[in-house]
Amino acid sequence: MKQFEYTIKDPLGIHARPAGLLAKAAKAFGDTVVTVTKEGNTVKASQLMKLMSLGVKTGNTVTIAAEGPAEDEAIAAMQKFFEENL
Repeated sequence: MKQFEYTIKDPLGIHARPAGLLAKAAKAFGDTVVTVTKEGNTVKASQLMKLMSLGVKTGNTVTIAAEGPAEDEAIAAMQKFFEENL
């Protein structure tokens, strides 16, 4: 498993638009599971409604993890996504 922590900089946190893009990006890795954890609550990044239910706001730190056959590619893509969008 590969993981990293990221502090949200977007003024609206993880809201509908970036959450939808994140879910789509996470689904692209097939058998590799990408998760987002905030304050002990972990959800699959590919599940839009559960991702939104975390209520991630500006300044919150989340842990993003990838586990599976493409975890190296997935974690690199997630790091780039978070830096560019959140």
